[in-house]
Amino acid sequence: MAKYIFVTGGVTSSLGKGIIAASLAKLLQARGFSVTIQKLDPYINVDPGTLNPYEHGECYVTEDGAETDLDLGHYERFLNIFTTQSNNVTTGRIYQHVINREREGAFLGKTVQVIPHITDEIKRRMLLLGKDGKYDIVITEIGGTVGDIESLPFIEAVRQLQWELPEEDVAVIHLTLVPYLKAAKELKTKPTQHSVKMLSETGVHPDVIVCRTEEPLGNDIKRKIALFCNVKPEAVIEAMDAPTIYEVPLEMLREKLDLICLKKFNLTNYKEPVLDKWKGFLDKLKYPKSKVTIGLIGKYIELQDAYKSILESFVHAGAMNETKVQIVNVHSEYITQENVAEKLQGLDGLLVAPGFGMRGIDGKIVAIQFARENKLPFFGICLGMQMAVVEYGRNVLGLSKAHSTEMDANTSDPVINMMEEQKQITMMGGTMRLGAYPCDIKENTLAHQIYGNVNISERHRHRYEFNNKYLDAYEGAGMKASGRNPETGLVEIMEVPSHPFFIGVQYHPELKSTVENPAPLFVSFVAAAKQYNEKKSLIKSSVLQGEAL
Repeated sequence: MAKYIFVTGGVTSSLGKGIIAASLAKLLQARGFSVTIQKLDPYINVDPGTLNPYEHGECYVTEDGAETDLDLGHYERFLNIFTTQSNNVTTGRIYQHVINREREGAFLGKTVQVIPHITDEIKRRMLLLGKDGKYDIVITEIGGTVGDIESLPFIEAVRQLQWELPEEDVAVIHLTLVPYLKAAKELKTKPTQHSVKMLSETGVHPDVIVCRTEEPLGNDIKRKIALFCNVKPEAVIEAMDAPTIYEVPLEMLREKLDLICLKKFNLTNYKEPVLDKWKGFLDKLKYPKSKVTIGLIGKYIELQDAYKSILESFVHAGAMNETKVQIVNVHSEYITQENVAEKLQGLDGLLVAPGFGMRGIDGKIVAIQFARENKLPFFGICLGMQMAVVEYGRNVLGLSKAHSTEMDANTSDPVINMMEEQKQITMMGGTMRLGAYPCDIKENTLAHQIYGNVNISERHRHRYEFNNKYLDAYEGAGMKASGRNPETGLVEIMEVPSHPFFIGVQYHPELKSTVENPAPLFVSFVAAAKQYNEKKSLIKSSVLQGEAL
C-alpha cells in the first residue's frame, strides 16, 4: 500500500509548499522510491484555465491536456516525470462531481452535505494515485493556508485519513513562517505556534514543521518550537531562503526531511540518494562562464509567475550552455516604432511570450520587426509565433491588413485564423486545443538542427492557427513552415532561414523543460544569444582598437 504525505501551510501564502513538496519528492525518488505529487486547490473554479494570469499566475498544461496549477510545473521539473489530470484537484471539480452524482440519484434520497459527501470525494481523490501500486509514496499539497474557510473540507479530509489509515501510512508536514524582526534583532516563533495550534484545533497534528526563515534558526529556537508545538526537535526543519529553488532539495537533505518521513513510515529499505546530475546542474548554474541578456516581451510581466515555466526553462538552458541568462522584462504595451530601439537596446535575444487578447499586440509586432531586421535572435511562443507571422505578412508580403481574427474578426487577410473545430464552441473552460500533439519536422531546417529529429511531440494551448491558404505566399517570400502536424496539416513551426536565428512555434516547449532534460529550443536560443553577444563584443573590441590606433 502507498504511503501518503500531506503538506499544509500556515501564517501566509506563497511560502513555497510546492517547492518543499517537490524537493522532498526528489529526495525520496533519489533514494529509490516511486513518488508522485498532487495539488488540491480550494478555489471553486473547475481549473485555472479561465483565470487571468494576474489572478493565478501561469496555467500549466499536462501531457494529457489538463489545465492545472503552476505547482505541477515544479513537480515535473524536479522529478522529470509527467503529471496528469489526476494530479490537480479543485473544490470546483469536487463539488461538480458530487452534484452530478446527486442529480443521478446516487445518494438514495439522503441530504448531501459537506461531511461526509464532499469530504468522502476529497479523500477518494487523495488516495486515487496510490491505488494501483504504481507509486510507493504520494505527496499531496493542500493549497491555501490553515484558517482559510475554503480549505476546511480538505483539512477535515486529512483528519479523517489520519484516523482511518494505519499510523505508519500517513505523515503531515506543516510549512510555516518564522519572521526575523530587524528592530528587535530576533526570530519570532509566535506565528508558528498559532498556526500549529489552529491546525491542531481541526484535529490534524503535524509530524514535521518546516520553518521558512531569512536567518538560521539555531537549536534553541528549534527546541522552543518543538516544545510548544508538540513535535520532536529533529522534526523542526529549517528552510532558509535560497538563491535558487533548485538548492532546496539539498537543504532538505541536510535537514534530513526525507529520513524523518521514512522513519515515520517504518521504511528501512532505501539507498543513499543519487544526486550527481542535480549537483552538476547546480555547479553550472552557480558558476557560469558567460552571460547573455534576453528580452521577454509580454503583457503580464508585473507578475513573474505568469511566465514561470519560461523563466525556469531559461535557467535549465542557461546551465546547459554554462551561461547566466539575465531576463529583461519589456511590457509590450509601451513599445512603439519611435522607442523600440531604445527599449530593446543591449539585448542578445528576444522572446515574445504567449498570451491572449488585443492588449499589447502592436508592441509585440513592432518588437518582432526590430529583431528580424536587425538580425537579433528571435524566439516566439504560441501568440509570439502568430504575431511573427502577422509582422512578416505586413512588412514583407505587403499584406497591410494581415492580422489574427482573435484581434480583428473582419480583417481582409486573416493569416491567423480560428481552428475549424473551435468555431462552434461556446463554453470557454477546457475547450482549447490542449495537451501533447505530434509534429513532423522538415530536414535541413533550423528546427531539425535544434531537435535532431524529424518526429517530436509538444504540448499545446490555443484556439487559433496559421491559415494554410497563405502558406505558399509565405514560403515564396522566405518564411518557411518547418514543422507541421502529420494528421491535420496544422503549421507548428515557422522560421526565416535567411536570419541567424528566427523561429516561432505554435506549441509551448517550456512546459516540457526539466533540470535533466532542458527544452531543445531554449538551449539553442540561449546558444544563439551567446554567439550574438560574442560577435557584438568582437565588433566593439575592433572599434576600440581602431580608435586607439
